[in-house]
Amino acid sequence: MLIDFFYTLRSAKLPVSVKEFLTLLEALQADVVGPQSEGAWTLDDFYHLSRTVLVKDEKHFDKFDRAFSAYFKGVELLTDFSQDLPADWLRKLLDRELSPEQKAAIEKMGWDELMETLKKRLEEQKERHEGGSKWIGTNGTSPFGHGGYNPQGVRIGGPGKNKSTVKVWEQRAYRDYDDTQELGTRNIKVALRRLRKFARQGAADELDLDDTIHSTAANAGYLDIKMVPERRNNVKLLLLMDVGGTMDEHVGRVEELFSAVRSEFKHLEFYYFHNCVYDFVWKNNRRRFAEKFETHDILRKYNRDYKLIFVGDATMSPYEILHPGGSVEYNNEEPGAEWLQRLTHAFPKYAWINPEPPGVWQYRQSIAVIQQLMSNRMYPLTLKGLEETMRLLSK
Repeated sequence: MLIDFFYTLRSAKLPVSVKEFLTLLEALQADVVGPQSEGAWTLDDFYHLSRTVLVKDEKHFDKFDRAFSAYFKGVELLTDFSQDLPADWLRKLLDRELSPEQKAAIEKMGWDELMETLKKRLEEQKERHEGGSKWIGTNGTSPFGHGGYNPQGVRIGGPGKNKSTVKVWEQRAYRDYDDTQELGTRNIKVALRRLRKFARQGAADELDLDDTIHSTAANAGYLDIKMVPERRNNVKLLLLMDVGGTMDEHVGRVEELFSAVRSEFKHLEFYYFHNCVYDFVWKNNRRRFAEKFETHDILRKYNRDYKLIFVGDATMSPYEILHPGGSVEYNNEEPGAEWLQRLTHAFPKYAWINPEPPGVWQYRQSIAVIQQLMSNRMYPLTLKGLEETMRLLSK
């Protein structure tokens, strides 16, 4: 049985090794979690143990959840069940009691029919329902929803009632850890941690526990407290972010990235530009023309040990990159391409993060131009793309 489970995980593109699988078998034999009072493992026990042993990176948790469900519940991934259902669809207003005769008359569906029907309901339903026999809702006899009655169904939200549910279909807790998914602030922090170089800096205000124990023992048991400077990420980062225009639709995601970067890097400098970098950048978008920072000053101010990251969709007219006066806001004397080349020469560790999906890159000429100027160091704003960026910059 578990051999097939191992191959199911491998088929789901999970990096599970034979050694880890053997460790799982040893854990089962040794009752690491321990059988329940009835003397048997529960499926939840096995789920938590197998995920702990077999999954090395939390970005794979969602893939594991889906593979686990597909193997142990026979779930065919008929459609995307990860979509959020409106909360008012599942709001319970009153309890409904059915007579034994009514319960006996309710049709019981097999598993395959149940999941196929759920797929159709998700595609067709447009509003909230309560007390019915067909749609996703509450207090009815439909096999989908909660608070009602069906001899075999899929509970969606809410507490269980009759304990006849085939599967508790809740939102997957780790679904955005898939490395092909867009990022949230927490996921970005996980990816950014690949770019770390720790050093102890500042005043000695942190307890050195190991040295304190050693010194106290060497001092015949008299307490000898030792302090060390705080250990901090010593990486220096220069962040240049595109704002306005086509970037407006990406504001939320870029804000999440910016928030995560500020919390992870103590040595952070950031500036804004529009479409392409020209002879000045700014820090305050409301005073972008009143408080400008010359790009030449940026090149002189920061050392070569800064890592340079551009964030932008690179979507514009190619003239804005390649020709003098190409800016849509003012008459720039030098083309943006010249400034990009100066920046990448001044900061050898550089990359461009693009919030646009990679599928559209080939259809936009300006993205191809930026990719060439960046020596193809352009990555999407996904967990995988951000990890590749951090891996490149850490070399």
